[in-house]
Amino acid sequence: MDAIVAQMEKDAFAKHLGIELVEVKPGRATVRMTVAGEHCNSVGMVHGGVMFTLADYAFAAACNSYGTVAVAINCHISYLRPPKDERLVAEATEVSKSRRLGTYDVKVTDGAGNLVATFQGMAFRKEEVIGGGA
Repeated sequence: MDAIVAQMEKDAFAKHLGIELVEVKPGRATVRMTVAGEHCNSVGMVHGGVMFTLADYAFAAACNSYGTVAVAINCHISYLRPPKDERLVAEATEVSKSRRLGTYDVKVTDGAGNLVATFQGMAFRKEEVIGGGA
């Protein structure tokens, strides 16, 4: 898992937003972030793009957790309610996995445990090994 963690830490945009990888296991990942003023939209709510990026980062960690490069081919998010506090957590879980495709569900919750968004993603598994090689 060290190579996957090292690969995920190269994500400059996630780092810029303050997203932290909490845990990664085969087919699963948890990430979190603290919301600040720059993460809010013009009406003072967490920007949808921020929540999408958080969920997408969890999805990326989960689908790359087997050590081969996996890239998104389809993603969908549903925003259910605004977060009630400044902490957001996204947990990605594998739904199905084949040699070339993986499907994942991601739940985004706030610090109070409220489900604020759901995300579904499908990834294509390349032959490239994370950290180099084929």
